Amino acid sequence: MSETLPAEVVEVADAADFALATGADESVIADLRQYQSYLEDWNQRMNLVGPSTLEIFWSRHAWDSAQILPLAPEALTWADLGAGAGLPGIVLAILNKHRPGFHMHLVESMAKRCRFLTEVVEGLHLPATVHNSRAEDLSLTVDIVTARACAPMTRLLGYAQPYLKRGATALFLKGQDVAVELEEATKSWKFEADVLPSFSDARGRIVRVRTLSRGR
Repeated sequence: MSETLPAEVVEVADAADFALATGADESVIADLRQYQSYLEDWNQRMNLVGPSTLEIFWSRHAWDSAQILPLAPEALTWADLGAGAGLPGIVLAILNKHRPGFHMHLVESMAKRCRFLTEVVEGLHLPATVHNSRAEDLSLTVDIVTARACAPMTRLLGYAQPYLKRGATALFLKGQDVAVELEEATKSWKFEADVLPSFSDARGRIVRVRTLSRGR
């Protein structure tokens, strides 16, 4: 495993900052605003995201998700494991809505969360498919497998292994305890991982995994 030094965080406080950081046009911003409305509405009925994070939607959710896109600029097919509230998958699908060949697979085992994801995908006409399934039970071939706030690394690698065996690279959004998670994961897995800085939160990290197998 290799780790880089923390990056200088790019402050994103609102839609204008997000557009500046990502190059998003007005149609993307409009879709993200609508997605924010979906989150606010559904969050009153189920626990999708922490209520306080809705007040910092553009930094905590939109920008945190969007920052991984430049790490795989050529990737067309993605799978978001434990998609939950649609982070990062929905944000990435919005950003690539009009890109030929792009498709996001939103993988979520809880039916009620799938109902939320389906409403967003259909309402915003996104290039995405919602799978009400356990991640490891699907036979999807994708370029990138991703996840945020899904599970500790040991379990997350288990979910992702079938995708990596079929040629995917993993990009996982993780928090400040990632080093401990990775050390624990080495007890069950052999893998090559780069720990990259987050541009949305100085405490965050992005873990890129290219090879993965069972055992030390």
